[in-house]
Amino acid sequence: MGGCMQFKHNKALVAVARSLRKEQTKEERHLWYDFLREYPVRFSRQKVWGNYILDFYCPKAKLVIELDGSQHYAEENMERDAERTAYLESYGLTVIRFANNAVRENFQGVCESIDRAVKESLARSNCPL
Repeated sequence: MGGCMQFKHNKALVAVARSLRKEQTKEERHLWYDFLREYPVRFSRQKVWGNYILDFYCPKAKLVIELDGSQHYAEENMERDAERTAYLESYGLTVIRFANNAVRENFQGVCESIDRAVKESLARSNCPL
């Protein structure tokens, strides 16, 4: 499989991902327009990966960022999120999750956590920013 393996995206989800990009949540818009869009390492929004649509994905750092609304904390959804995380991690990706209220109430802290995760990942793989 090798380190450069990229999972082929599910074409059936491309239209769904496109509409999700247009209808981002307030928190997703805030994180994208006020931090990730201008971040020195490229991120993409609503990236299709297998049967999932990732909120934000950084291929260089192999990092997935998920923003979770309150529905994610219901038990069955927590189990689904754990399965999703395990699936993505099986491809060598790191998944970090933030509650929507963290984006609203501690935006600077969320941005610092993302920046730290990207830098740690790039350091492990010897990739410069």
